[in-house]
Amino acid sequence: MIARHETQQLDRNDVWARLAMPVAPETIAWRQDGRPIQRDGRFIARFVCYIEANPVRERLDTVVPGEWDLTLELLPALSGAAVDESAAVSFKARLQVLGVIREDVGTGKDYKQASTDAFKRAAVRFGIGHELYAYEQNWVELDGDGKFARPVEDPAVAYARKLARAAKGEQPVVEQPVGEEVLAAAEQPVAGRPAKERKVTKNADLAALLPEIPACPKCAGKMWDNRLSKRNPKAPDYKCRDRSCDGVIWPQRGAPSQTEGIAPTPPATPSMALVDEIPF
Repeated sequence: MIARHETQQLDRNDVWARLAMPVAPETIAWRQDGRPIQRDGRFIARFVCYIEANPVRERLDTVVPGEWDLTLELLPALSGAAVDESAAVSFKARLQVLGVIREDVGTGKDYKQASTDAFKRAAVRFGIGHELYAYEQNWVELDGDGKFARPVEDPAVAYARKLARAAKGEQPVVEQPVGEEVLAAAEQPVAGRPAKERKVTKNADLAALLPEIPACPKCAGKMWDNRLSKRNPKAPDYKCRDRSCDGVIWPQRGAPSQTEGIAPTPPATPSMALVDEIPF
C-alpha cells in the first residue's frame, strides 16, 4: 500500500509535468529584438518568440484551478543616464502553486507591461513556456531600416523553413525571402492583394512545413517532437502526448542527429540593462 504522502508526491509530479507541457503553436508570436543591420544590400533583424500572458493564465487555471496565487510588488525606479526608457518600471512577481513559491522580476515601459513580464517570468520557473528557450536565432529581412520597418515575410514562416532545411541536412539560409512554393502551404490570400502579398494567418498552419511527426508506436496517438529541445542526444526523439502511454521513439543508432547542421545559439547581445532577457 502506498503511503499518503507518497501518493501526494506522485500527484504533484503529475501537476508539474502538465504545467511544463509545450504551449500550443498558435499561441507563439514573434517580435523584433534589436536594431536592423545591413547585409548584402538588404536589412535584416533578429526576431524572438514569445507568448502573451493569457495562455499562461489559462494553463494555470486548467491544471491547478483555484490552487495558484499571484502577488506583485512594485520595485523602486532606477535612476541614471544609462537607464533604458523601455524598461522604466519594474515589478517583482511572487507566484504560488500548491504551496510552492517562485519569484522573478519583470520590466516594461508602464505598469501593465512590467507586471505582465514579471508574471510570465515567474511562470517559467514552473516550466510554462520553458521550451521557447530552445528556439534558435531567427533573422528575417525587413523592408527598410526605419522605425516602422516591417518584415517582408512572417517570422514564423522563416523559422519553419530553417527547421525544415536543417532536418534535411541543408545549410540554413535565413535571410532569403520566402518563395511562392512555401507560401502555398502556409498562407491564405488577402482579398484585393496579389499573391506575393499574402499573409500567414495562423502559426498552426506551419505544421505542413515541418518534418512529419510519426504516430505513437503503441497507441497510434500524437507525439511530442523533442528533437530540437532535448539536451541529451541519447534521449527519445519523440514521446507520446498521452500521459498514460509510455510510447517513445529513440534516435537511430549510427544515424546523424536530427539537429545536426544547426549552429549553437551564441549568447544574445545584452539590450541595455536587460541582461537575462527571457523569450516573452
